[in-house]
Amino acid sequence: MDHVNHTGIRSFILSGFTTTGNLRPLAFLGALCIYILTLAGNLFIIILVHADSGLSTPMYFFISVLSFLELWYVSTTVPTLLQTLLHECSPISSTMCFIQLYVFHSLGITECYLLCAMALDRYLAICQPLRYHAIMSRQVQLWLTGTSWVAGFSAALVPASLTATLPFCFKKVAHYFCDLAPLMQLSCVDTSWHSHIYIAVIGIINTCNLMFILGLYGGILKAVLKLPSAASRAKAFSTCSSHMTVVTLFFGSAFIVYVGPPEIRAEGRDKFIALVYSLFTPFFNPIIYTLRNKEVKEAVRRVSQRIRALLKRS
Repeated sequence: MDHVNHTGIRSFILSGFTTTGNLRPLAFLGALCIYILTLAGNLFIIILVHADSGLSTPMYFFISVLSFLELWYVSTTVPTLLQTLLHECSPISSTMCFIQLYVFHSLGITECYLLCAMALDRYLAICQPLRYHAIMSRQVQLWLTGTSWVAGFSAALVPASLTATLPFCFKKVAHYFCDLAPLMQLSCVDTSWHSHIYIAVIGIINTCNLMFILGLYGGILKAVLKLPSAASRAKAFSTCSSHMTVVTLFFGSAFIVYVGPPEIRAEGRDKFIALVYSLFTPFFNPIIYTLRNKEVKEAVRRVSQRIRALLKRS
């Protein structure tokens, strides 16, 4: 690791993953394919929800907003991942590094709040079915979405600004994107109190959101078990299983990296775990939310019929 005068640092070097010459092209092509499929899958959901009136429900509105977020979220880190896979090391200016750090954590925290809004939507749909549409109006949907974005981009200011003001003595970042812990390791000063602040901010946000989601699903479980028929119980569980799968993937991997033991970061395993929430979760979201979903299949059929009808007229 190269030692430099911290007053003159204008760029960092992202080291990424260590791959051999034969595996590097395969890793690059694999990540590129996943990235393209992620963009295509999330764009497909956004277009389908807006093109078909049958999906104009609060649940699919939130899913389309999540897909929009995932487009930006995955595009924040994958380009530098691809560069490090192709060239092993990738230079990045300090300005772009701190912007990436801020945007990545802003979108990540926004997703935490958005997953809470989606859990609230499922709770009201199952536990308050008669009042559901009155409570979850379009105005409430927009308010929940807007609040999630504002809260996410506001909360990320604390860790991002504290990291950006650190004096740095080293340039080589042991990660494929600019993240909190790898950047703190390059500082010339003791960053233990910074670590406590980061864990407090990110840990409290994640814990509170996760407890809120689990509390709502506890209420959902209680209501579902009271339903008279097995068919109605199965239908209620099926509408929640996709969301809980995404929550488990996202919160589980984020907790391990940001609140877990330091040994994980010291051994470099955080880079592999980070792939779960920065690449694989956005990739699997469209699959999880559309797989075996009859409403989505019906919407695809209706949109396809409309497209074929338009083509015949032309």
